[in-house]
Amino acid sequence: MTGTTGTLPKALEGIRVLDMTHVQSGPSATQLLAWLGADVVKLEAPTGDITRKQLRDLPDVDSLYFTMLNCNKRSITLNTKSERGKEILTELIRRSDVMVENFGPGAVDRMGFTWDRIQEINPRIVYASIKGFGDGPYTNFKAYEVVAQAMGGSMSTTGFEDGPPLATGAQIGDSGTGVHAVAGILAALFQRENTGRGQRVNVAMQHAVLNLCRVKLRDQQRLTHGPLAEYPNEDFGTEVPRSGNASGGGQPGWAVKCAPGGPNDYVYVIVQPVGWQPISELIGRPELAGDPEWSTPEARLPKLSKMFQLIEEWSSTLPKWEVLEKLNAHNIPCGPILSTKEIIEDSSLVDNEMVVTVPHPERGEFVTVGSPLKLSDSPVEVSSSPLLGQHNEEVYIGELGLGDEELRLLKSNGVI
Repeated sequence: MTGTTGTLPKALEGIRVLDMTHVQSGPSATQLLAWLGADVVKLEAPTGDITRKQLRDLPDVDSLYFTMLNCNKRSITLNTKSERGKEILTELIRRSDVMVENFGPGAVDRMGFTWDRIQEINPRIVYASIKGFGDGPYTNFKAYEVVAQAMGGSMSTTGFEDGPPLATGAQIGDSGTGVHAVAGILAALFQRENTGRGQRVNVAMQHAVLNLCRVKLRDQQRLTHGPLAEYPNEDFGTEVPRSGNASGGGQPGWAVKCAPGGPNDYVYVIVQPVGWQPISELIGRPELAGDPEWSTPEARLPKLSKMFQLIEEWSSTLPKWEVLEKLNAHNIPCGPILSTKEIIEDSSLVDNEMVVTVPHPERGEFVTVGSPLKLSDSPVEVSSSPLLGQHNEEVYIGELGLGDEELRLLKSNGVI
């Protein structure tokens, strides 16, 4: 556990979240809420979240897909299509501060739980929905991670000019939307302190990706005034082109090869005006610092490809960690391309509790990503994802007051 806050309550302690989400976009949001101290009760169908069985690395054990998105939660099972299930769901809504779902459009309404009905049950509840798209022609499209990337502006601007559009490795459609949902939920909880009322929070995956691609919309508008000088592209049409590893900001950057030439033997280098003189010395071309053809950013912009080629001729003779050391010695912005293997073994990420090992009752342990939200008075200790229905007795008997016999009947009748 990070910090030494003793018995201070967590940031969201006392907040009950009814988590009706599945797969990634919803669970990523509710896991962050759990890490912030909320009591997150994951409501699953008796068959469980589909990701429990997807991409398994061990037979008959919850997959890493599930465990890495559902830490610090409790699990109950409920068939919400049954009449008794609907009654129990009503009671769960009554007792919750937040309800989160990422079903298809209209699915919760068809269960009989419209927003009006939910407000009747609990006027203080914050009801958050994650959907693929907003209202309009795309509303009923099936949304997946890369579909959201395709329709939010990411894919058309990712990749190289002469290649196809590419998906990002970062899950900006799913987990990126989850972070946006958390922001909306926290704002609604804060507003409730003043109004006493809950509200709807709607976040669409396409919209979240678009928010993360705003610099490309900036450049779309700049294009109307001429070519984008900081892009390495030679030709410009009416749309923002794919620009490889260009930085997208005011300072040009590129990933340059390093020795011995493996798939991730690269360092990303940004050339600021103040950095050109030390770079020219490092690459063995000190004369370029005073050459009017190279000495100013304006002179270098038309020949970015040549500039990074010169840097790469130097960097490709050295290992990336040595390149990093030499560049950092001159305060030049840079970073090594870290592979997933390097990240999972990075001691600094372990020390910062961003790569954590978590015990699990069936698989022994697993490695997962820790909380990126570091609050001094609300430290996070990542605990295991729950087994399916692990907390049925705790919630249904201990909190809802059902009897032992009814719980057995609910199970035998397929309600839980």
